Amino acid sequence: GNQRNTHIGLYDLQTKQNEHLYMFEKDLHIISCSINNERTLLAVSFRQYTEEERVSRLLQSVSKYLTLLIEIHPINNVRVLKAVDSCVRVQFLYPVEGRNTSTESHLLLVSEDKYIEQFDIHVVAEEEHKVVIENSGQLPRSRVADDLIWAQWDMMEQRLFYIVPKESRSTLKCVQFYPDENCNSILESHLDISVNDTQLKLVNFGYDYCQDQDVASESLNLQVFTSKAGGLCVCCSLASNIPDEITYCIYFLHKGYNKTFTVSLERTGSHQLKEVAFMNLDYYVAAYLPGQFLHLLNIQHPDLLCYSLFLTGEDARIDMLQNCSVRSPLMSTVLNCHVGSMYAVSISESALLQFLQNSKQDSERLAALHCALLYFQHTEDLEMQIIWWISENLSTCHSFDPIQEFIVASLYCRMCPETHNLDKFLPYTSLLDWIGIIPGVTCATDIISLPVLEFQNSKGFWEKLNSNLESVKYAEPHLHYHNNVLRREWHNLSEEYFTWSSALFIWGFLFTNQREDRRTTAYLRNIFENAKNWLKSCGVSVMSLMILALFISEERLVPLFQEEDYQQQLLMGLMVAQLKDHLMRHLQYVGKKKIDQIVVDYVAKLLNLVHRIMKEVWRRYQLHSCIFCFDERGSAGEFAVFHIMSRILEAANGMCLPLPPGFHTLHLGLGVRCLPLHTLLHYIDNGVLHLTETCVRKLLKDLDDTEENEKLKFSIVMRLPEALGQKVRQFWNHPINANFIARKYVKLLLEKLGNRFCLGHSGPIPERRSVPVEFLPLNYLTNMLAEIENQGVHPYEKQDHVNVRFVEETALKHTVTLLGLRYS
Repeated sequence: GNQRNTHIGLYDLQTKQNEHLYMFEKDLHIISCSINNERTLLAVSFRQYTEEERVSRLLQSVSKYLTLLIEIHPINNVRVLKAVDSCVRVQFLYPVEGRNTSTESHLLLVSEDKYIEQFDIHVVAEEEHKVVIENSGQLPRSRVADDLIWAQWDMMEQRLFYIVPKESRSTLKCVQFYPDENCNSILESHLDISVNDTQLKLVNFGYDYCQDQDVASESLNLQVFTSKAGGLCVCCSLASNIPDEITYCIYFLHKGYNKTFTVSLERTGSHQLKEVAFMNLDYYVAAYLPGQFLHLLNIQHPDLLCYSLFLTGEDARIDMLQNCSVRSPLMSTVLNCHVGSMYAVSISESALLQFLQNSKQDSERLAALHCALLYFQHTEDLEMQIIWWISENLSTCHSFDPIQEFIVASLYCRMCPETHNLDKFLPYTSLLDWIGIIPGVTCATDIISLPVLEFQNSKGFWEKLNSNLESVKYAEPHLHYHNNVLRREWHNLSEEYFTWSSALFIWGFLFTNQREDRRTTAYLRNIFENAKNWLKSCGVSVMSLMILALFISEERLVPLFQEEDYQQQLLMGLMVAQLKDHLMRHLQYVGKKKIDQIVVDYVAKLLNLVHRIMKEVWRRYQLHSCIFCFDERGSAGEFAVFHIMSRILEAANGMCLPLPPGFHTLHLGLGVRCLPLHTLLHYIDNGVLHLTETCVRKLLKDLDDTEENEKLKFSIVMRLPEALGQKVRQFWNHPINANFIARKYVKLLLEKLGNRFCLGHSGPIPERRSVPVEFLPLNYLTNMLAEIENQGVHPYEKQDHVNVRFVEETALKHTVTLLGLRYS
């Protein structure tokens, strides 16, 4: 103030005003102050005299520092808590928000002499919320910690972290203060950090510029960060003997390892490198050196280096923070110590998407992609921009598949919030390892001992941290569901039994009476039926699940046909069975019914994500929904969509993921429109395009029989699997196809007949309705086929237009043609 008085106020974030609390009638250098929850008591620590002032005034017996406890409602007594030559910080403990007014307050005193005490202050309430300290004698106090060299206060969660040096390494401890006025030493963890035993370094106990300047070069630059998901990180800046090089270490205590990063800096005119600042962004920990780099490390998945986003240059600039004198006292906030301002810090969605679009390296692309999917809430616009980026960069990402990463990461962040601990058992990436590098950065990973926790009936953070530590003990990477077994089983089935060019390949096993491969037939039928019965027991059928996932929105932009796809249903049945077994092993406490629902949701969201990709791509290239016709060639946009669908198919096959019903039909339809014949047939022969009943039937019915179309149709018909060919050949009214059907019909009848006619057969020749032909071999054949039909051997039971007369006429035409005669 103008009178050289020192005022203490409390700033209200809502009203943007200061509430006046107390005034000293002289100019004081206040080191620390704190107010209790009821705003009735104020603790203040300040410097009375400097060393020079004491010498000049002959005040050697007077303490340099004074710590007071002041009653401020009403302003009354002032008590001296400490009168010492060492600096003291004060901090009131706060009960949970909304608790009734307490008659007791608790105050921590942190001494520069490396100990922490707790004072218990009992008050007597008077009228109008006025209180006075109850006991007139010395206040009760207890020692919380001794011989510490570093301490950090977590105001939001009421935790005290501190480090005690022990021989060659240090021990990190934590004291948790509870609302019931108890406190427990709850954590102990050994850290291989060389500590300086000269001065005490304090974090989040207020800021004293002079004191911090004195100890900055000698003390430990270290901070502890916690996350809502049970993450516990220790961030430490290490000394380096190499000029223009920065080394810092992140201890992921909840994972059981640490990572030491060494960054080569660009040479600058600065003669002194400032220390690295660390910031807590909940899902990420940030290491920041202005003008040089910004390193965002994923707390939940720090195992692969590709999930940490390393930015340099203009991308690494944080607005308003142009020096390194910053602290992170609260989650997603930083305190600029030089200017005395506190800022909220968050990752900019627009800047991240721009960085994703402009990035040239796979490490940057993958880290930015996961940051966008996992850090931000899912919005239609964000997903649209990511899908558009994926469609443009399918060929630029060499070390990962962006479609696979989008599907797996999106499924992970959609499913995990719904069930506790589910994040430990679902995959979050398609990658098993990462061999890429970040230019200018080296990383060394070391296994560390897990922290020891001692708590009872503690919920929230400590329960989640304990769950994370238990996962590490049981080899956490093996807890995440992986499709190795599914891929191996699916590969064996496709190699031995299935024709991949048909989407109806399973017909021959599930819906015919073949005697061969009965064991395989029973196995496949069991998987298929179990999947249908299991989903039915959950209140949904296979088909309805797929349709529900695809057509949630009223806008059906993508022309996907609502058709049965037995191949995809079998694959879905295998995935459902294995995912359910995996979750049952690790989430037994959740219950079978809940796990069933989780798996149903997982499959539905998977199918919906694939449809989401297709819908955005369809919209981007401005394709209409009535594109499924063959009367004209495809446009450039259709060819681009066809290429993207091929990559979706490749991504799904790589991870053994089922696709929506109608996907293969639409893919084949676009292939017919966009590809030349030889390329189309090459794609079919190599399993890129699957021949489906819907598409082949439409192709045979819609296209006329020009020479070019005949060649296309014949090439398709010759490649049809047995079961599918029997269903769709009847739709092509062409002599070549009729000849093929007749030959096939006779062959099947004779095979059904077996050896019966080889043993001789006598019986009346059935009366024929057709006019006899004076060609004895043909008459004999047609009479024999008619008799077989009358005896009930009908391989084409559902195709009554294929009969003896059809075979006779086809054979007669064929014979006349071969003899060079005219047929009328």
